[in-house]
Amino acid sequence: MALLTPRTSARPVPATPQRPPRSGSRLPGLAMAAVGVAVAWAVHLLVPAVPMLTAAVVLGIAAAHTPGVRARVRGAGRPGLTLAGKRLMRIGIVLLGLKLGLDDVLGLGWATVAMVAGVVAATFFGTLWLGRRLGLRGDQPLLIATGYSICGASAIGAVSEVSGSDEEDVATSVALVTLCGTLAIAVLPLLHHPLGLDDAQFGRWVGAGVHDVGQVVATAQTAGPAALTDAVLVKLMRVAMLAPLVAAVALSVRARRAASGAPSGAPSGKRPALVPLFVLGFLAMVAVRTTGQVPSGVLDVAQHAQELLLAAALFGLGSAVHLPTLTRTGGRVAALGLCSWVVIAGASYGGVLLTT
Repeated sequence: MALLTPRTSARPVPATPQRPPRSGSRLPGLAMAAVGVAVAWAVHLLVPAVPMLTAAVVLGIAAAHTPGVRARVRGAGRPGLTLAGKRLMRIGIVLLGLKLGLDDVLGLGWATVAMVAGVVAATFFGTLWLGRRLGLRGDQPLLIATGYSICGASAIGAVSEVSGSDEEDVATSVALVTLCGTLAIAVLPLLHHPLGLDDAQFGRWVGAGVHDVGQVVATAQTAGPAALTDAVLVKLMRVAMLAPLVAAVALSVRARRAASGAPSGAPSGKRPALVPLFVLGFLAMVAVRTTGQVPSGVLDVAQHAQELLLAAALFGLGSAVHLPTLTRTGGRVAALGLCSWVVIAGASYGGVLLTT
């Protein structure tokens, strides 16, 4: 019970409430994202070996740490960049569904589904067990296990809503999973050929082993369209597993509170959606493409729009990375993150080799 009850003494002093940003205040950040996309596109034209999406991530991180630009990124540009990193990414993933037919999805096979379920289970329970053994505070083991095994910060946010986790635990867990996911964008492509993986296998490995959807896209696209397609499909299988996990945590919390006589509702007064809307949208677009009735011109426009949206989203995600903050996560927390990263990378690598 103690691990699921927020400790008010550990909470930081609340900041002065701010008004929700008006829609107009998002324009500076969206304009920055548009400039970032244009520059990323130019870099790709000048150096074709550098994919546009990779350039967008790097430019976003650079903007967040460049004197003069940094203040605008963290200030007036933040609402629009956050919108790009979240909403535009989801729209881009939905449009990506138009590149896939049902035959592509079925082509993964039940063996891949079983592999993904095994990787998620091994990562979640292994990380949870090790976090307890390391003596991490509060809900950190639960949140880190969720973020690494499912879909990064979004999974941590969903579980924290039903568990009532301490804000400091949530912040630390998000920082850790963001750091490792960001490092994956640079590290995993270097292991593509040394590990003996073809493009499709690399994509499945990335989809099964990288945390956030945006990080999966940024990592897998370095190996081409085939890798990106398989990576997104495998990743969305993991995202879909967020539903039963959140439900299980919610039931566990309610059972513990019922045993102690505490209220059983979600601490925040609302329950997160068990299946993200963009996952349903992606599947709907797959169904549309499967009909074979979509004109080729529409598919071409959708492909270009998808690339631009993903580039803008990745620039927004990159601009949210603050390297000094990500390095201050503590020794035991960092050790748990490293071990969990090794577990999911190793389990997903083995699973890919067994199923392809």
